[in-house]
Amino acid sequence: MLFSEYQRYQYARSPLIEVICQLRFPTILTINSDEPADFQEAIRQDFPRYAVRKEQAPPKIVGAGGPNPKVEPQPPIANHNFVSTDGLWKINLTKDFIALSTLRYTNWEDFALRLDKPLAQFIQVYQPAFFQRVGLRYLNAISKKRLGLTDLLWDDLIRSPYLGILGEPDVDETKVGRSSLDTEIALEEGVRLKIHAGPGLINGGKQDPEPKFILDGDLSRTGNLTADKVPGTLEELHHYAERFFHGAIMPELHEAMGPTPMAE
Repeated sequence: MLFSEYQRYQYARSPLIEVICQLRFPTILTINSDEPADFQEAIRQDFPRYAVRKEQAPPKIVGAGGPNPKVEPQPPIANHNFVSTDGLWKINLTKDFIALSTLRYTNWEDFALRLDKPLAQFIQVYQPAFFQRVGLRYLNAISKKRLGLTDLLWDDLIRSPYLGILGEPDVDETKVGRSSLDTEIALEEGVRLKIHAGPGLINGGKQDPEPKFILDGDLSRTGNLTADKVPGTLEELHHYAERFFHGAIMPELHEAMGPTPMAE
């Protein structure tokens, strides 16, 4: 069962390399045109480093279907970055979304606590009418070398639904140049899960040539969600994320990561 209930665990050798929570809202133009000084002041103690990137928006087609359609360039989008002192936590703010990401995830309770203050300050300063999409993404990169499992095949560590051709007994995984699974599935209560799974290199292998098994789960819920609905929605997405991860790994991999049961 891929989405059964599982005991929660803390892993000593967690394969998580990044966790991202993004909340999209109806466009607030002042975020693009004015510096977010009030928002920065409210979160500056936790995210003291600031930078802004100008990102080019895709062009807009005007008059599509008519006799004289035109392609109009759009103004660049300001992506405001607020980064923690150690560089491991980051807030991104644009006219369409706010996001928290981390390269050092320990557990859901810690992540939710770190999200609480900047999200509350964002709501207070900008007063979004509602949130159109709430997303939670867990990016895992499983290393055989780090876990001392180089003598095993991916078929010994990952359950067959996420392996594709690598799960076939007559396929030599060392001879497979590329194999990945991309799936999108609707779950209960309007939740959707996008999955990418398969061996791959981190950042093109520039710093680390070892192929890792990428297990990328992107959970989301859409609709006109008011601010009071966000905490419950995120709890629901996190619950699905844990079930997805535990349903994808074999007992050998679970034990190699150093599990410690967590209190419910």
